[in-house]
Amino acid sequence: MHLLTDEIGSKRLLDTMEAFNAACNEIAETCFIEKSASKFNIQKLVYHKVREKFGLSAQLTIRAIAKTCEAYKINKKVQPIFKKHGSITYDSRILTFKGLGSDFPQVSLTTLDGRRYFNLKVCAYFAGRINRVQGQVDLIYCKGKFFLYATCDMPEDTPIEPDDVLGVDLGVKNIAVDNTGKVFSNEKVEQVRVKLHKLCSDLQSKGNKHAKRWLKQVSGRESRFRTNENHCISKYLVVKAKDTNCAIALENLSGINSKTTVRKKQRAERLSWAFWQLRSFITYKAKLVGVPIILIDPHYTSQRCNVCGHIEKANRKSQSEFVCKQCGHNENADCNGAKNIKEKGLLSINLSVSAKKLLEVA
Repeated sequence: MHLLTDEIGSKRLLDTMEAFNAACNEIAETCFIEKSASKFNIQKLVYHKVREKFGLSAQLTIRAIAKTCEAYKINKKVQPIFKKHGSITYDSRILTFKGLGSDFPQVSLTTLDGRRYFNLKVCAYFAGRINRVQGQVDLIYCKGKFFLYATCDMPEDTPIEPDDVLGVDLGVKNIAVDNTGKVFSNEKVEQVRVKLHKLCSDLQSKGNKHAKRWLKQVSGRESRFRTNENHCISKYLVVKAKDTNCAIALENLSGINSKTTVRKKQRAERLSWAFWQLRSFITYKAKLVGVPIILIDPHYTSQRCNVCGHIEKANRKSQSEFVCKQCGHNENADCNGAKNIKEKGLLSINLSVSAKKLLEVA
């Protein structure tokens, strides 16, 4: 939702945003010194000081503490730093929608100057979901405009009883490969990344006004292209699983970037790998249609032969080729990995069914 603000309204929101994020930086220093991400403990230490120093309302101060603690909890080895115009999280105590279903919707926001009303422009996609707004709302400042990112409570189908499992191998060279052999290559995304990185590098080296304007225009283009690709891939996989009455099995790749290393020339490609985004897209789309998601242990899925079960590092001849040293089975490496993921997913389903039967007997 786009906030329609005049010059005075924009200044009020910017002042509030800057004070809020400055408060977050001070709270982050306390979190780092105390080595604590406990909202309760940090609130006792900083609440009154932050309110007095930055002029935030009681609930905005609570939200700043919550945002900082959540950020520090992600990585306790470093002190989080918040940008000057970072987002503000609003809840029902400091934000109220007025007339969302009418022709002139408004929102009431708490600012440094108290409650203020702003007109809203609601997009057509969100207009049909206004009755499902639930929970917190983020105020975002992007390219001179203010937006509200609201969470909608979407109805979920009853989970299906799967007859089979669709194993999906996520990777860098191939974004996703399923056990039927369907491949989603990363080639297009990588071409866009390389092209835009070179363009940005050339523009930054020039440094003139025209180059800076062009930099603003291409800003975020790579991210949007990658996000669109992940949406398309996730939609295809979920529809395929739904039509074949399958669960979807994915590797649990949490923390993989910190656990593995790559060559310097491959670092940019690896760090731009949006596997977590793709997993989240698959998960929420699957929930909407009742397709179960199974997260499996990724160990040895790329080294194990799906025909004879032999596990050896040398089985993986290259990024794309798998040749079993024991039985000689030859196959695309990612497809072989997807089949191993499927097997682990089937084992997980069978264990769950067995556990349910034991509970019923008990």
